Amino acid sequence: MNVKITAKKVQADGLAEYAQSKLKKLERFFGEAFDARITMSTQRGMITLELTVQHDNLTFRAEQSAQNKNDALDACVDRIVRQIRKNKTKIEKRLHIAAFNDGFEDEIEEQAAYEVIKKKPIILHPMNLDEAILQMNMVGHSFFMFKNGDTGEINVVYKRKDGHYGVMEPTKD
Repeated sequence: MNVKITAKKVQADGLAEYAQSKLKKLERFFGEAFDARITMSTQRGMITLELTVQHDNLTFRAEQSAQNKNDALDACVDRIVRQIRKNKTKIEKRLHIAAFNDGFEDEIEEQAAYEVIKKKPIILHPMNLDEAILQMNMVGHSFFMFKNGDTGEINVVYKRKDGHYGVMEPTKD
């Protein structure tokens, strides 16, 4: 388990040891070979903690605000465990199958297969990032796929919960 903690405008005193003990709960799914990134910040007097766990090509993310950083971490770990349990049939082949043999099937209803209800063909015009954000805002969506005129790659721009924008760019393994 590799844990990286980033604190923005808040002290992370004692969080490393506490995080190590709480993240042991995830070892039954991933073994010891997973990376965890914890990012803490303060917003409106509350501590916002974001936990991202990566194992192979799987990424799990949870965000929680609380008065206490330990409470926020507890909630994030529990949320990731719920994500794993909810999608267990889809991911159990990638994780340790023995982790799913503890009888928690009754706790969370298993999700049915994903159902695609609409396919929408789109024409990708080359544009820069600012044009893509403008297009996304004009159509009222929270994301927008476009062909980056500078790189020629397919990118996705999206609006984050904090009101800022993000862009997804393809990378090679």
